[in-house]
Amino acid sequence: MAKSLVIVESPAKAKTINKYLGKDFKVLASMGHIRDLPTNKLGVDLEHDFEPDYTAMASKRKIISELKSEAKKAESVYLAPDPDREGEAICWHLQQGVIPEGKQVFRVMFNEITKKAVQAAIDNPGAVNMHLVDAQQARRILDRLVGYLISPVLWKKVKRGISAGRVQSVALRMIVDREYEILAFDPVEFWTFVGLFEGSSKPEFKAKLVKWQGETLKQGNKDAKRNIANAEQADEIEKALKAAQFAISSVKRKAKKQNPPPPFTTSKLQQEASRALGFTVKKTMMLAQKLYEGIEIDGDPVGLITYMRTDSMRVSEEAINQVREYIGEQFDDTYLPAEARRVKQKKNIQDGHEAIRPTHVEFSPEYLAKRLEKDEARLYTLIWKRFVASQMAAKEMDETVLEITAADGLFEAKGLVTTFAGFTTLYTEAGSEKSESGNDLPKLEEGEILKVNELEKKQNHTKPPSRYTEASLVKALEENGIGRPSTYAAIIATIQNRDYVEKREGRFLPSDLGVVVTSLLTTSFPDLMDTHYTARMEGRLDEVEHGSLTWKHLLSDFYGGFAERLKEAEEKMPNIKRDGLETDLKCDECGNPMVIKTGRYGQFLSCSNYPTCTAAKRIKDLSPDDTEMPMLKGMIGKVNEAPEALNKPCPDCGHDLVRRNGRYGEFIACSNYPDCRYIHKELVGVKCPKGKCDGDVQVRKSKKGKVFYGCTKYPKCDFVSWDKPTGEKCPNCPAPTLYEKVRKKETTHYCNNSECKFSKVIEPEEAAATV
Repeated sequence: MAKSLVIVESPAKAKTINKYLGKDFKVLASMGHIRDLPTNKLGVDLEHDFEPDYTAMASKRKIISELKSEAKKAESVYLAPDPDREGEAICWHLQQGVIPEGKQVFRVMFNEITKKAVQAAIDNPGAVNMHLVDAQQARRILDRLVGYLISPVLWKKVKRGISAGRVQSVALRMIVDREYEILAFDPVEFWTFVGLFEGSSKPEFKAKLVKWQGETLKQGNKDAKRNIANAEQADEIEKALKAAQFAISSVKRKAKKQNPPPPFTTSKLQQEASRALGFTVKKTMMLAQKLYEGIEIDGDPVGLITYMRTDSMRVSEEAINQVREYIGEQFDDTYLPAEARRVKQKKNIQDGHEAIRPTHVEFSPEYLAKRLEKDEARLYTLIWKRFVASQMAAKEMDETVLEITAADGLFEAKGLVTTFAGFTTLYTEAGSEKSESGNDLPKLEEGEILKVNELEKKQNHTKPPSRYTEASLVKALEENGIGRPSTYAAIIATIQNRDYVEKREGRFLPSDLGVVVTSLLTTSFPDLMDTHYTARMEGRLDEVEHGSLTWKHLLSDFYGGFAERLKEAEEKMPNIKRDGLETDLKCDECGNPMVIKTGRYGQFLSCSNYPTCTAAKRIKDLSPDDTEMPMLKGMIGKVNEAPEALNKPCPDCGHDLVRRNGRYGEFIACSNYPDCRYIHKELVGVKCPKGKCDGDVQVRKSKKGKVFYGCTKYPKCDFVSWDKPTGEKCPNCPAPTLYEKVRKKETTHYCNNSECKFSKVIEPEEAAATV
């Protein structure tokens, strides 16, 4: 009897499903797409309604041959790739390229890989949804048109091998624009007062001055009606406060509740895994895919979480009942609310799948700890705890607010005490502990006179906006409607692999190349580089998915204006490779304009009168004050901000240490400069490996700003290394330390003894621990 053929995407998924379906089914994996647009040409017929030229992928020839053979023999074929646009497109390509005409073909989808879900899908099959296929085709062709038609212009004008992308270039612009905001930031001085008070009851407590003469005072970056703007104003207020009596004018007490967060969507999982676990977006999605595909438990295959690409917070009634039953069994009755929690959905979400949750809530992290790899277990724990907590009782707190009057000022102290932990017994969002406003306050009464044990006056400056981390970039992409959660990992990887951005201390900085490319693309393709335009395009792709717009109509609307912009760019975009991009700087030697050019080692300034005048200089040697050109300011990359006080004494003279910005980046030095020239040395935590030297290895920077490692005893000790010593002794020879080599694809620890040649690959988390 002929078996039915089931085609899924991955071998792990195939193995799990095969055990669920039994001997009447054969399950094979397509390993993702089997057809795509060709790599050696555009592959889209611009003259005939954007007809795509799909070709079989060379790497899949053997798989295609096997699938064709099995499909021919099968009684019927069930297509079971992932339940999203991409999965639907894979189904369609399998129909077109593998399955014989006339063969019975069914589309089956499951939100979780469990026996019940898989068998229910097989019993209730559907057909391939062509609206979803068309939406995927439209996105793929849009991305192909942008990438394959703009990139050659950039090769010609800037540098060969770089690329543009419909979504990646907008993400890059967000990072570059944030850098412009930081560079243009003008810090504002403000002073604050904090008092340490003692009343009739213990303990002592702190309160800050929040109003003066009835007007709210500036406390940070937010605007306020009044600002203590300089030392003179601060001194006057200090004098008035020291002569005043401090009395409690108001005592307010109220109960507060904090409800648990809902289960994870894709983007929220990516953000939380970045903050709480230090995972990249790419790593999070790879681990989630493994958890979705499942493992064997006591000989039976089990998918551990529901589908990990979703923007919905919806949870099935069955899952809600299961988790409430679990909470009732494992926790005191007070932890289970009387009614189940149901989250109101946001508008404009696809809602094709449930939120991300464990498929079996009884599989606790402790139960699975020995069955999963370390990072799989950490991510599963995060998902499991968030889901269980989402149906638990609220956290209950008592908040006390004390208001204290003195002279024309009003001080405020807030205390927040947890009276019932609720869901936080199990789960707390990363960083949320810091947001709670203070501890318990003493029981005091209105009118009580307080003793002032300390009155601190402090100078502050407003801070520039922070550079993006992976978590904050994902959040910004989602809020602006750029791309989809399933594409964030690819977007972030692409802009890094193209050397458009670099990651420093976990934050994205645009490279010179990234700044130049963004400026050129924004000038030549303003619509394409606009976040609102890109978001509207996502909305139009959703219209295609819903069947209210055809994919060819969408492409036709897009291509008309795009073709005009492309033609203009080919003619008018500055050729930085040949002519350079003119700046507002003059050549020191001949007075002609200086231009930005791209050379072997990146961007630099050259005289426009080259080769008659050969003057050139490094961009990083300039000051932001030298130019009014935003792009050039961005490439110079020096933040105009006041030194940041660190509230730590200088070990040489006792004055405060401050964080400053110099030619080679941030450094910590004494605020008493130039009288005291102390500069803090950033130590690696490893002793100098050279001979009998008792120095420490410190982080240093070359004149070109490249990080290297040297001995604190320099020039007495000449130890130097481009790679960081780890302090881990070589297991193969007497060498005192291994060295860390960081590449794009992997990190290795190696021995620099030429006779030893020991080397080992380090996992990302392990490598991070050595930093």
